[in-house]
Amino acid sequence: MLGGFLILLGFIALCGARGAGPPEGQPQGTHISQDLVGRSLVIDTLLDNETRIVEDNHSYYVSRTYGPGAARRMGLWVDMAAADSSHVKVHGILSNTHRQASRIVLSFDFPFYGHLLRQVTIATGGFIFMGDVIHRMLTATQYIAPLMANFNPSYSRNSTVQYLDNGTVFVVQWDKVYLQGKEDVGSFTFQAALHSSGRIVFGYKEIPVPVLQISAAQHPVKAGLSDAFMVLNPSPEVPESRRRTIYEYHRVELDTSKITNMSAVEFTPLPTCLQHRSCEVCVSSTLTFNCSWCHVLQRCSSGFDRHREEWLSYGCAQQADAKSCEDLAEDDQYSPPPDGSSSPLDEDITTPTASLFIDSLTTEDDTKLNQHAGSEGVGSDLPSNEVGAPIHTGTIVGIVLAVLLIAAIILAGIYINSHPTSNAALFFIERRPHRWPAMKFRNHSNHTTYSEVEAASHEKESFVEAEQC
Repeated sequence: MLGGFLILLGFIALCGARGAGPPEGQPQGTHISQDLVGRSLVIDTLLDNETRIVEDNHSYYVSRTYGPGAARRMGLWVDMAAADSSHVKVHGILSNTHRQASRIVLSFDFPFYGHLLRQVTIATGGFIFMGDVIHRMLTATQYIAPLMANFNPSYSRNSTVQYLDNGTVFVVQWDKVYLQGKEDVGSFTFQAALHSSGRIVFGYKEIPVPVLQISAAQHPVKAGLSDAFMVLNPSPEVPESRRRTIYEYHRVELDTSKITNMSAVEFTPLPTCLQHRSCEVCVSSTLTFNCSWCHVLQRCSSGFDRHREEWLSYGCAQQADAKSCEDLAEDDQYSPPPDGSSSPLDEDITTPTASLFIDSLTTEDDTKLNQHAGSEGVGSDLPSNEVGAPIHTGTIVGIVLAVLLIAAIILAGIYINSHPTSNAALFFIERRPHRWPAMKFRNHSNHTTYSEVEAASHEKESFVEAEQC
């Protein structure tokens, strides 16, 4: 009874608010409400076609989702056909292959989570990889994904992956692409626009089926943004070596049920600590981040960005305890640790995303996925490098064998070069490759893979194979 009475009161209050009309300066038919914790703002624009605009604050970005009838949505779509043909390129390899990725150099610096990036990697799977190091977790971190799924542009001659760069905006459009193994559901057309201001726009033109019905068995299905930082830690198995560990420190996940025909999502970047260029501005910042100034690096940071390893290596986490900029300037005697790195798990982390997940699968570069940085009791097993440790006998033997092997190869090369008609020379000539691949990761049959094509002049001859989750 009490619940029904409260619902009735809410309904009467809502009707009274609508009958009274909107406040002065507020558009007719618009209702603005804010949640109890003040973290999100919802704007319901009630037009004839019930258009709904939802705005969410994601700490690094504010996202706005526009329905099919929103006037703003129509201005967000970039018409590639009407654009200057000199700025639009159809990527020949991506348009005719499956699970391929290609690096593209932008004509401007694109701010992503506060970092200025000059190159990105376009993937056939409906996303743009924003990392510097290609790893098997390609689809797990550091991406801009309007609609990540198992798309196969090679299925149809009408399917293309094209991009535009006019100096102020970089647009990638997946045009009439089909899902691998589900071609009968129809083609998808959507795009992602990266503006020089840091604004990101997802535009959806053709979405033949609800995204929730797309299977994620063979390929991740997601929409949103993600960024991560990478650190080098000693490998537990081989203390002399290092393993790359990737920590995802932030992710924006869109509600895929809102992705429909003629819809759009706009991301507006929020200020970050990295934009502050002086100590005084940094320590007095009123951002939601806990900004700290590192005098050694002359950088303002929250400690969670792509410079995380450098931030810890130079003791910036300890400098953050200083009371004033004068104290920071006086405390300039710090030198980085001998091994040049420090584990991000050495300090207590109190961010909301303080759980750590480590994937058990590894590759040759020991890349691992850690969705969030910092977890109690995790990472204490990692051995640290000892300064001045004696050289093992096995290491000396290995060096001697390597020197002998190199000497043998050099002598063999000299002999083959001076005796081109010998049996050894003919043997190697018949079996020489036309072009060696730049890099190759292990390719396990039980995991889907992406291949990265080389620069345009060598696109069809060489590639880099990288596994993804």
